[in-house]
Order: sequence, then C-alpha cells, then structure tokens
Amino acid sequence: MTTNSNNEKTVLVTGGSGFIAVHCILQLLNAGFRVRATVRSLTREPEVRAMLKEGGVEAGNRLSFITAELGSDVNWNEAVSGCTYVIHVASPTPLNVYKHEDEMIIPARDGVLRVLRAARDAGVKRVVLTSAIGAVVYGHKPQTAPFTEKDWTVISDNTPAYQKSKTLAERAAWNFIEREGDQLELSVVNPVAVLGPVLGVDYSHSIHFLQNLMEGKMAGCPKVNSSYVDVRDVADLHLRAMTDPAAKGQRFIATAGESIWMVEVARILKQNMGTLAEKVNVKELPNTLVRIAALKNPAAKAIIPFLGLIMNTTNEKAVNLLGWSPRSTEEAIVATAESLIRLGIVK
Repeated sequence: MTTNSNNEKTVLVTGGSGFIAVHCILQLLNAGFRVRATVRSLTREPEVRAMLKEGGVEAGNRLSFITAELGSDVNWNEAVSGCTYVIHVASPTPLNVYKHEDEMIIPARDGVLRVLRAARDAGVKRVVLTSAIGAVVYGHKPQTAPFTEKDWTVISDNTPAYQKSKTLAERAAWNFIEREGDQLELSVVNPVAVLGPVLGVDYSHSIHFLQNLMEGKMAGCPKVNSSYVDVRDVADLHLRAMTDPAAKGQRFIATAGESIWMVEVARILKQNMGTLAEKVNVKELPNTLVRIAALKNPAAKAIIPFLGLIMNTTNEKAVNLLGWSPRSTEEAIVATAESLIRLGIVK
C-alpha cells in the first residue's frame, strides 16, 4: 500500500479507543489512509491521540472522531459517510457479572447490523468485522486437531455469554450480507487471545492475566490452553482483509501459532524478563483448586469450561491467502510485558 493511492480514502474504525482499534488506526495512518473513529464520548479523543503518539504517530487532521454507540441508530449514517472501508472493532467486552446474557448479546448483534446497514447505504466497498476465536472453538468435543475457519462455536445453554455474543453477531453479519448486502463486501478476523504492546490504559482482557502474573497476584496457573497473537499482527491482518481481493467473503483466524498452556506463558516471562518477572508463579494449579475458587471468584468461574481443553488453532489460511506473517507467541508475550513495565502499569 502506498501513501499516494490511499490519502484520499477514509476508513471508519468503530470503538476507536479500544486496544485493537488503536493499533488498526496506527497502521492505517502509516499506510496513508485518513481515519474516522467512533467513540462513545468525545472526551476520549485526547486519550486516543496520546496512545497513537506512544505508538509513534502524530495523527493531526488525518484523524477525526464522531460519537456513536452500538445500541443506538444515532450518527451511524454520518459516521460511514464518505468512507471507502469500515473496520468494525467495537463490541461489548466480556463481563464477569451480568444480570442476563442479553447485556452482551443484543448490543453485539444489533451493533453489527447497524454498521452493516449504514455501510451498505453509504456505498462502502468492504467491512472488516472483528469477531473472535470465541465464535470458532467453543462447544465442540475435545480434539487435538487445530480449529480452522470452517469451525463454528456450537451454541447451547452452557455457552458463556461472551462466546455466544461473538458467534451470534458474526452469524448475523454473514446472513445480512447474503440476504440484503447488495454490493457490500465482508471479511472477518477472528483473533485468539490478543497480546502485544500496550499504548495506554485501554488494553485487551487477555493482557490482564499477564499483568496479574507479573504482579504476583496469581497463586499459580490454571490448566488453561490458549493460542496467542500480537495486536500489531491483528491490525496488519485487518488491513490485509480490508484491501486484498482474495479476502472478500472470508474469515481469518489471527493466531501466532500453536496453543500453549498458561504455565508456559509464565515460563516464557521468567526466561525473558529476568528480575522483572521475579513475582511470576510457574506452578500449575490443580483443576479442583480452581473449581473451589470459582465458588466465590467470578473470574475463576469464567474459566471453568476451558480447564484441560486443548484450544489449538491454525493461521494457514491467512498466511497462504493473504501473505500474513505474524510474530511468534514468545515475541508477543515479551512485547506485552515490556510495554506494561515501560508505561508503569506493572511496577
């Protein structure tokens, strides 16, 4: 992508203050695009610009902001007006405590449809939807073969609300494109647990556990298996999915490689961060202990369904079809830790 060919093209990025969104904005600006970002309040603008500056970019007038919320029709038509592309990152974040699962499901699903409808009516070329690995790997019988883009989460009464919300929202998006999308194109990125350089106080929920590890707040590591990916590579995949003709109508798992156990994450920190990781506990917790903790701890309760399950995924499709080349899992873990220390988030 060259600056000359992109400087007249505007991209709308929804949820513009979020961890993935800010890294998408960084790369879009570096590629020469103009960016419009939705935020729930314009008071977030200075914070977003500060995060971009931390990432090495002075956005200036190439970046503008507009208020829009997933639960309301207000401003979405204005937000997409004049945009060539939309990167729809905004989605309700996982809640450990909620009265009803619809608190996550309805905004996620209805928000996607609002954005797609507005994008179609405005003549947007392509929307890239940030879905999640939660729309792929949940509810299957235990397996060792890696999950692929052909897999979909099997929804049942036991499906956690966040995974259900991401699955139903993505399903709704594909159904919309099929039934009433007209000329609008859709691509979907399904990130695994997102790590990488933190630019400010807004970062992924996946990073909180790594922060807790470094601060010595975890008595050990639950037997949880996960794939990881660096946020810079997630952003790069979004841009590839946005512009590459081969990405039309496709979903892509964003993963650095094979899944690892949480205790291996702890060991990587120990091996690479020296005395800065002296509080990291490399003991693996028995499942029974985690289940006991879950009786009083909502965060522990949330991981019970994943105990002992291998959640391996493959990035072959993104690599082969789009030429994507992500950093290693170890690089993503180390970059996260270094940024948490640099910003003083981990003392």
